[in-house]
This record gives sequence, structure tokens and C-alpha cells, in this order.
Amino acid sequence: MKTSINLHKLFDCIGDAVIVSDANEKIVLWSAAATRIFGYSEAEALGNTLDLIVPERQRQRHNEGYSKSMATGTTRYGTSLLKVPAKHKDGRALSIAFTVGMLFDENHKATGVAAVIRDETERFAEERALKKRVSDLENPQS
Repeated sequence: MKTSINLHKLFDCIGDAVIVSDANEKIVLWSAAATRIFGYSEAEALGNTLDLIVPERQRQRHNEGYSKSMATGTTRYGTSLLKVPAKHKDGRALSIAFTVGMLFDENHKATGVAAVIRDETERFAEERALKKRVSDLENPQS
């Protein structure tokens, strides 16, 4: 049986965000979950750079890595799950986990990046609180 799937509808029905950016870091695809996680509407995000969601203190490192990936056509992350800080439209810090894939044209020149992103902020906070509680129990103050 042959199925016809509209990719935008698929991206908008899954819980994880899908963001695609071009070789210049301009956002070209922004799913409904990306709006839910980061607070920016699709109209606000499209055409902007990923600086929209990258915290100021991470931008230089992010931009250097992105540029290197576009120049070489490779990423050191491959299918590894990355866990990094991000920022919401309202300025609050987020903890996200994502996988990233390189996009190429017919000549195998890098044309962009696709990322599937999950908001891990609540889970990360719970994990940090649990670690603190264990540490407090193991090292009681006199």
C-alpha cells in the first residue's frame, strides 16, 4: 500500500520540535512543537537565525561549529543525543536534548541542518534536585 504523507503535517503532529536551518543558519522550517517549546510562532522564527534560541554565552561556540559543519559537510555529533541549554522567547532558560542531521544538495554540498528537539527542562530540574537530595543524605551537616 502506498501512502502519501504531507511532511509539514507529520512534523506538526509529533511532540518533539523539528527545526530546519539553511547553510546560513536561517530557519526554514519550524514545527508546532517548536512553537510550544520555544514560544516563537512559525512566522516569528522563519527567516531568523538560530540565535533566536541559542543562549548568548553559547553563541560563539555554536556559530563556529555550525560554520565548520557547513564547510566540511560533517558534524561531530552524528546521531548522538546532544544535551544543551537553550532559551525561550520570554528569556527563561531551557534544557533541551536533540539529534541533528546534515542536509545536502545533489552535489553533496552541505545545505543545512535538521534537528529534532525535546524539552528536557523539567526532567533535568528533577534530576538535579534528586542528586542534591542524595548528596545531602550522604553528607549530613553537623
